[in-house]
Amino acid sequence: MQLVNRLTLSAVVTASLSLGACATIPSGRTGVEWTPLNGTMKRTLNEGLHVVSPFSRIYMVDLREQQHDIDLDVLANNGLEIKLKTSILYQPVAGQASELIKETGPQYYATLIGPHVRSSARRVVGRYSPEEIYSTKREQIEREIREDVQQKLDGSHLRVNALLIREVHLPEMVQSAIQTKLEEEQKALEMRFVLDRSRQEAENRRIEAAGIADYQATIARTLSDRILAWQGIEATEKLAESPNAKVVVIGSGKDGLPLILNTAATTPAVARNSPQP
Repeated sequence: MQLVNRLTLSAVVTASLSLGACATIPSGRTGVEWTPLNGTMKRTLNEGLHVVSPFSRIYMVDLREQQHDIDLDVLANNGLEIKLKTSILYQPVAGQASELIKETGPQYYATLIGPHVRSSARRVVGRYSPEEIYSTKREQIEREIREDVQQKLDGSHLRVNALLIREVHLPEMVQSAIQTKLEEEQKALEMRFVLDRSRQEAENRRIEAAGIADYQATIARTLSDRILAWQGIEATEKLAESPNAKVVVIGSGKDGLPLILNTAATTPAVARNSPQP
């Protein structure tokens, strides 16, 4: 009877040890093993199935980029209270998961990242006016907060990839005043654009008119009576060669140019100065 009990107990213990000696690490994570004898193991467990001590404790560390949303209450440089809705993107440094668990523990966001984000946001935002925070300096504020947080986390085996300000909530009266001011500035920019375009068009017309005047002045200086007469003769010859009309040359016109008269095709050409029969 005692032998049976011993065999049964041995089987139970063996089964328990077998079941507790396996650890599965999911995709994108690494495992940090802690044992009662050795404490936190320096080597980490990669993805997949691992055989470990049944007395081990396995801490899962997500190596992928993680996002955490934070609501911040901060003050502008004039003491106005502002509410920010932000998101921080962070991840553990690859290959340093064991040191992270040993020095900080698995709750590294609540222990390090969250408090540092709140502290840095209050310090950085306090240097800007409500209007800058609401409109013109948001990207700069995001960058400064991220850099300040990363500097504080230096050596903590964590990396901050980005900090995003998704929403800025000001007191309703202040927000309305800022929006009105921004709208007026936009209208002023549009009006300035229209005026600049009108001035440019006027300048283009002035340049065009000056070019025409210069051209006409150049032509006037180069023309002479002989050139004009020659051009008149060339025009007369082209008109005389036209198939659509018959022409009669009658004496000489002004400046020695012939006079051209169109006549019907069936009417005989008669010279005015020809002798009569």
